[in-house]
Amino acid sequence: MRAGRRALLAAGLGLPCLAHAEAAWPEKPVRLIVGFPAGGPTDFAARLLQDPLQQAWGQPLVIENRAGASQIIASELVAKSPPDGTTLLLTASTHTSNHAIYARLPYDTLRDFTPIVLIYASPTVLFVGPNQPWRSVQELVTAARTSPGMASSTSGNGTSGHFAIEMFMRRAGVELTPVAYRGAAPALADVVGGRVPMTFSTLSGALPLAREGRLRALAIAGPRRVSVLPGVPTLEEAGFAIPDTSPWYGLAGPAGLPEPIVRRIAGDVLALLGRPDFVRRIEDQGGIAIGEGPEAFAARIRREMAENAEIARAANIRVE
Repeated sequence: MRAGRRALLAAGLGLPCLAHAEAAWPEKPVRLIVGFPAGGPTDFAARLLQDPLQQAWGQPLVIENRAGASQIIASELVAKSPPDGTTLLLTASTHTSNHAIYARLPYDTLRDFTPIVLIYASPTVLFVGPNQPWRSVQELVTAARTSPGMASSTSGNGTSGHFAIEMFMRRAGVELTPVAYRGAAPALADVVGGRVPMTFSTLSGALPLAREGRLRALAIAGPRRVSVLPGVPTLEEAGFAIPDTSPWYGLAGPAGLPEPIVRRIAGDVLALLGRPDFVRRIEDQGGIAIGEGPEAFAARIRREMAENAEIARAANIRVE
């Protein structure tokens, strides 16, 4: 990156030029830890960043999928890593809900991490399998009232899809059985295969299957329709509004990450979000580019932790 452009980015982040402080980073490959399996929406966000960031940094960006426990395994690994910028977390919005649903975590969500940059969000969508008979939310609700206990897959306990299921049950007056999987890809696979009839899933991970006709979208569990699913209404339009559970994706590091490194990473990602081709890739997956720097991202995390704790208490979402 040219020195002038770097100075401009630094100024946009509210700091003087950090070119000299950044010069020594990174001196070796950077690990990007992903808390969900390959092929899911969180993994997509990591792959989206991989090529442009390793070109900008002059070092490989090595993606490591450490799936399990709604990102807790990956988060613990990063929280306990040296704060030298060589181990980063591709964090999803489960970061702000895990503390609300788990009795104990092996880290402190606020104290043990350095928020770096929020990249984009993707709405949660109500999908059913292609061989299911329902063509609307009302038809699904009618069937669920007739046969209580219908299964609905989730990418894990406490994920956005799980929160959406719990809220939808209360809003629609139905009894569903959430079935937790180790990530979005296997959760979607069982809906496609007919083993589970429905799911609330992140659009960015499910969109290819929807485009192929292997999933049928019934409603957007977000504040507005999306262009990549023309004709699909929101839950509010269908008469079953629930709070927005759209998950987001960002970068975080361990606590104590030096500020020059934080600003360098954030600046490089925000620069990517200024490129139409990069944003188009996000939008093609049903995502919404956001771009929040360290301070705004940290504020979002604090706010959502409080909101999720309230929702978890009301819906009795708890994992021991």
